[in-house]
Amino acid sequence: MSDRLGPIAAQHWTDAQRAVARQVIEGPRGALVGPFVPLLRSPELMEHAQRMGEYLRYRSAIGTRLSELAILVTARQWNQQVEWAIHAPIALESGIPAPVVEAIARRQRPDAMDAETAAVHDFCVELHRHKRVADATYARALALLGEQGVVDLMGINGYYTFLSMVMNAARTPAPASTAAPLPD
Repeated sequence: MSDRLGPIAAQHWTDAQRAVARQVIEGPRGALVGPFVPLLRSPELMEHAQRMGEYLRYRSAIGTRLSELAILVTARQWNQQVEWAIHAPIALESGIPAPVVEAIARRQRPDAMDAETAAVHDFCVELHRHKRVADATYARALALLGEQGVVDLMGINGYYTFLSMVMNAARTPAPASTAAPLPD
């Protein structure tokens, strides 16, 4: 399948595209990759998306390790190879054990998880599969993460669902990665 909304050469960017691209490139991401390639066609949308994503990925109330776990669960739910290729290695570096990452890739509940990992995993899976979260699952996440943590967790799921939808529709190709691609 071919990339429907591939890179636009910088010399063809509008002023608005140039300004928002600069925000991404000069920010913590350091490059215009993944979802920002197709989103560049809508500079104002991209600006809002990248600002939200910058908060959720780098400064959320639940920290990098749990944010990366939520991103992986979302990527798996959407069969999103770009997000998986980018975030599986980051999740491993941030302390998510390899067996947890591998189980998520296989759509299985990981066997051995600490309380926070299990709470975040189960919350995300329920939210994606059932479009809601059971009271017991919510209460467990709330007790471990607090209200802001739960809201940020919901935000991570929604934001990475948005990015997954954009890249799946645009057929954005996955970058080279140390992570194995998600199985079908």
